[in-house]
Amino acid sequence: MQMQNVDVVIVGGGMVGLGLAAALKGSALKVAVVEGQLPAPALDEAPDNRVSALSLASQRILQQVGAWRGIEARRLQPYVQMEVWEQDSFGRIAFDAASLRQPELGHIVENRVIQLALLEAMLDDSRGANNIQLLSPARASSLQSGEAGSLLLLEDGRALSAKLVVAADGAHSWVRRQADIPLTSWDYGHHALVATVRCAEPHEAVARQIFTPEGPLAFLPLWQPDLCSIVWSLPAARAEALCQCDDEQFNRQLTTAFDGRLGLCQVEGARSAIPLTARYARDFARERLVLVGDAAHTIHPLAGQGVNLGLLDAAALAEQILRNQAAGKDIGLLANLRGYERWRKSEAASMLAAMEGLKRLFAGANPLKKLVRGAGLCAFDLLTPLKQSVIRAAMGLEGELPALAKGNNLPTRPK
Repeated sequence: MQMQNVDVVIVGGGMVGLGLAAALKGSALKVAVVEGQLPAPALDEAPDNRVSALSLASQRILQQVGAWRGIEARRLQPYVQMEVWEQDSFGRIAFDAASLRQPELGHIVENRVIQLALLEAMLDDSRGANNIQLLSPARASSLQSGEAGSLLLLEDGRALSAKLVVAADGAHSWVRRQADIPLTSWDYGHHALVATVRCAEPHEAVARQIFTPEGPLAFLPLWQPDLCSIVWSLPAARAEALCQCDDEQFNRQLTTAFDGRLGLCQVEGARSAIPLTARYARDFARERLVLVGDAAHTIHPLAGQGVNLGLLDAAALAEQILRNQAAGKDIGLLANLRGYERWRKSEAASMLAAMEGLKRLFAGANPLKKLVRGAGLCAFDLLTPLKQSVIRAAMGLEGELPALAKGNNLPTRPK
């Protein structure tokens, strides 16, 4: 058995795992990232269906770890306004960057673009000491954790001894299951249908979302003026049927569901439907083990906050680890991870509750309920201070944020 001693093993090389590794770049810690399959480096001309609405807080994190320039060098689309309305109702809310004295509300970026830029930043030798080791393709086969440390065995026979193992391996986390951490979950009963569509009218850098009786439908602007990524929350059978029907039928139904706001929509490329489940791990930290991103929590995509929540986890954990290391503390002890766990569990619980509340509020087509919703949306739209406070918090302009999300450097200690 080939044994290697490191300080931190990150299992999972998605956006959150690579974000954490990039945040630990140049520190005195030896870090290993274990990932089964990395994305192909070359981007297709057509965009990926999976995109994220990155907040200002996430942008700052990505800038601080050196990944933002890689995103800008590929492709991204800022959005300067956001419109939310209900089908067959007078209720409407609009947000705009100018009222907040900001250049934009956020950016729409393909997940693969974010992942590639983070990988590039993590492996960039010009950004300090080369303390990050990437093991890919590699898969874990067993995990043992004790008071002194953790032992992670890989399928190819290699073994990693670490002070701390980080589960960044997604909603169906193998690490979480190995640690036998209980999970509270509930099925939303919906699938998210994702696709790329070309619209007859330009999106004008506006993110739009309509609440229909079947579920919310979001049109997110992409880098071409008439190209949008859609996320359509639908009952499972309906989502599958729309994935299987021909393009002409899909285009017609999509355009109707969106109130024809951008004219006729024409789907480009494949459609896919993703089951929607809320998850919340009972523990975000154990002795020698910590959870981040979807391994710890998943939420409904109607507000587009899932990736932002995960990147904030990564930034908060990096800050906790480096503060512990700088103070000479054991970075893997549960007692020294409690601060991270309390902070991020609270944030995730609040976001889960908010998403569940919104989903229930806009469920159903009862006329009286629609009237109340419409009046509430209009009233909220007129309450400028409250509306601005909500959007500022969502953007990362207010609230308790990790240092990286504020644009500050992390504490490090020279080797």
